[in-house]
Amino acid sequence: MREVTLDGMPRRLFPATPTRLTTWLDCPRKYRFTYLDRRPKGAPWAHNSVGAAAHTALHGWWSLPVGERTPAAAARLLAQCWRSDGFRDEQQSAEWRARTTATVSAYAATLDPRDEPVGVERTVAARTEVLALSGRVDRLDRRRSADGGSELVVVDYKTGRRPCSVPEAATSLALAIYTVAAARTLRQRARRVELHHLPTGTVAAHEHTPQTLERHLARADEIGTEAAAAEQTWRDRLADLAPAARDGEAHAIEAIDEAFPPRPDPRCGWCDFRAQCPEGAAVSAFLPSWAALTD
Repeated sequence: MREVTLDGMPRRLFPATPTRLTTWLDCPRKYRFTYLDRRPKGAPWAHNSVGAAAHTALHGWWSLPVGERTPAAAARLLAQCWRSDGFRDEQQSAEWRARTTATVSAYAATLDPRDEPVGVERTVAARTEVLALSGRVDRLDRRRSADGGSELVVVDYKTGRRPCSVPEAATSLALAIYTVAAARTLRQRARRVELHHLPTGTVAAHEHTPQTLERHLARADEIGTEAAAAEQTWRDRLADLAPAARDGEAHAIEAIDEAFPPRPDPRCGWCDFRAQCPEGAAVSAFLPSWAALTD
C-alpha cells in the first residue's frame, strides 16, 4: 500500500535499532532478506552461541541476590544456558563451554557484586527528526563524574577473538545511540562508553562529547533516510504488481530488487544469507559454522 501524507501532518518517524542501521550500511540486500522478506538464515554460528551464553550468564548473575554473586555462580549459570548450535561436534562444544566458563567466572571475579547497575539488558529509546531509535544495552553503570556528580556509563560485552580498541569504542554507531538513548530515557548525563572484552579482561573506553554524539545521530539519520526510502520504493512496486504475481511469480518479485543492491566483499563469507546470494558466494569462500573460533 502506498503511503499517503496529508499537508500539516507530522512526519512519521522511521523505527530503527543500531543493528538495523548497520545492516543497511553493510549490505542493502542483506537488509531486505532480514527485515522485509524475513528469509530463513543459514546454519547457526558457533561464535554466536559463545557470545549468547556469556551475555545470558552475566544477565542472570546480576539478577541473583548480592550474596550469591560469585564467580562460581557465573560458571553455573553459563553451564545452564549453554547450547551446542554451530559447533563441529560435541567435543568442540564441550571444549568451548569449559573455556567460556573460565572466561565468564574470571570476569565476574573482577566485579563488585554490591555495585548495582542501573540496568542490565536495558531497553532505551530516543527520537530524532527522522528516526524512532531503540536498543538494548548490555549494562548501564552509574559512576562518579569529574565534577563530583554522577553519570551513566554504557557497557558492552565482547567475546570475539581479538581485544577491542579505543577507536572501535569511539566510532561505534551503536554505542553512541545507546548513550544518547540512555540519557534521554533515564534523564541522566551519559558520555562514557566501554567495550569489555571478556576473554582478555581488557576495557576499551571513550568519552563522548555533545558534538561527537550529534555527529553520530546525524549519520544515523542519513542511514535511516536511505533505508526508509528503499523500503517505501519496494512496497510501492509490490503494490503495482498484480495479486497473482505477488503470490506466485517469484521472478516478478525479484524484478524490484534493484532498491536493495548487494555489496559483495570478502566478509560475505560470514553472511547468514550467503547461499541465497550469488554475488556474495562469488567473492567469498565457504566457511564452516565454527570458523571464527580460535584454537
